[in-house]
Amino acid sequence: MMFGLPLGFLIEGAVAVLLAMTIGYCVLLNARLKRLHQDKDVLRQMVADLVSATNLANQAIKELKSTAVEADLSLTARLDEAERFGIELANHVNAGTVLMERIARITSVARHSQAIEPVEEPNKVRSALEQLSARVRNREAAA
Repeated sequence: MMFGLPLGFLIEGAVAVLLAMTIGYCVLLNARLKRLHQDKDVLRQMVADLVSATNLANQAIKELKSTAVEADLSLTARLDEAERFGIELANHVNAGTVLMERIARITSVARHSQAIEPVEEPNKVRSALEQLSARVRNREAAA
């Protein structure tokens, strides 16, 4: 006997306190397990959402690659066409330059010949017109 209480009573009291503490701890663990199960459901939903987002991202990447390939082909075609037009334009510019040089030479020669023989040229034009008129009259007469 200790402190006036039988030893069995003290042991049973200690066991009761320990049992109450165990029950309290079990209630606390039960609450934690419920939260863990709820978190597990939330985590499962989060993983499902992540998988869905990953699939959408993969699809978007595939479409982006397809669009990039189409844009590359279109750009290549346009660049080829622009190059052809550039070459054609350069050829036209060169031909125009040659033509301008010819015209400049012809005008230079014409100016020079006008200064030397201003009277003869109108006679040549008149005689050419008269010959043309004579040919037209001859054809009309023959018909």
